[in-house]
Amino acid sequence: MAVPNVVPRAVVITVGDELLLGDTVDSNAARIGKVLAGLGAPVVRKETVGDEAAAIRVAVARALDDGDLVVVTGGLGPTPDDLTREAVAELFGRPLQTDPDLVAMLSARFRTAGSGAFPELNLSQAMVPEGARVLPNARGTAPGLALEREGRWVVLLQGVPVELEGMLAGPVRDLVREIFSDRLRPPVHRFFRTTGIAESCLAERVEGLLPAERGPVQLAYLPSIRGVDLRFTVTGGVDTDEARIWLERMEGALEDLSPYRYHDEDLVAAVAVSLECAGRTLAVAESCTGGLLAKRLTDRAGASNWFYGGVVSYTDDSKVERLGVAPALLARVGAVSEEVARSMAVGVARVFRADVGVGITGIAGPSGGTSDKPVGTVWYAVTVGERTAVETEVFVGDREAVRERSTQAALHLLYRTISD
Repeated sequence: MAVPNVVPRAVVITVGDELLLGDTVDSNAARIGKVLAGLGAPVVRKETVGDEAAAIRVAVARALDDGDLVVVTGGLGPTPDDLTREAVAELFGRPLQTDPDLVAMLSARFRTAGSGAFPELNLSQAMVPEGARVLPNARGTAPGLALEREGRWVVLLQGVPVELEGMLAGPVRDLVREIFSDRLRPPVHRFFRTTGIAESCLAERVEGLLPAERGPVQLAYLPSIRGVDLRFTVTGGVDTDEARIWLERMEGALEDLSPYRYHDEDLVAAVAVSLECAGRTLAVAESCTGGLLAKRLTDRAGASNWFYGGVVSYTDDSKVERLGVAPALLARVGAVSEEVARSMAVGVARVFRADVGVGITGIAGPSGGTSDKPVGTVWYAVTVGERTAVETEVFVGDREAVRERSTQAALHLLYRTISD
């Protein structure tokens, strides 16, 4: 029996042989976990099972012992390997019944889509366990289903990501708020985003800066190839004003880390805001990153307001012809050098008549390195007016990692330079 006035615990079960075989990455569990955590019903466990009715029944039964809410995703389609609906109905002892309203809705959708006669195979998607609540699916044919037993709920959702996202944003969110109402305790988060500093070094400095007394605040380190986010969280129904005071105290203690910090949800967003506020325009010249920097910049909607263009100058000849890098300079110091990175940044700003120029040149690997310039050596420069900042790094990882880290480092130098 579920305990009242206690934060509800959720368990997620993802269904599909393709998940176990590695053919499909299980991103649905993350989607569900994020939404439930935001609602105040945190996920305490996740399990993946194949397309086997017995395995699904065992997993759901086990989950009902652990959680107040069990969310199952996958196995609601019309094909013979979609067994979730039948397995859970049998577990609950609820016979499947044809819902005439669902049959009518499905038939109408097929007619509207011009798909011809309604396939008999799809009738399985109109089968509903006795007493189950139907959750409408605006993005697909299979509806979601919700069943309750002794105060615990099982929610069956689609495995198609776009359909799942629609369900989570609407019917599932509404259902969770309804059935758990006063038990939900949404967390309060504060993110401190950093780049250009290793997780271990960051942790050492953070632990030395934060006060010993942290009250209700929990700290998590969220590393990625682009940097490390610090996530401060207050949970447990702490008053909003009290939570804000504690979070501001933690954030204020980390002022010494400002050289590594950026604001907004992404470094590109931070760059965009800085450029827009200053009324500046940008152009980029890339060698080893092969256009990755330009892609990240133009992934942001509205980039045309400040991004003028870019050049992928992969060869020495293209650096000379497109950017005006001096042949004698290339012969003297080589393409992977401070001087060439600087010349690329200045050259691309001139070519596009932009206020700010970025130049990146390096050795992404896996070959091409030397004892003086090993694989991973990258120089990157940012020019603004008469001032040019240049930095270098030997990045670790494979070719993809070097290119990704080079792009992030150049963005970080760009952000610091234009923010100054």
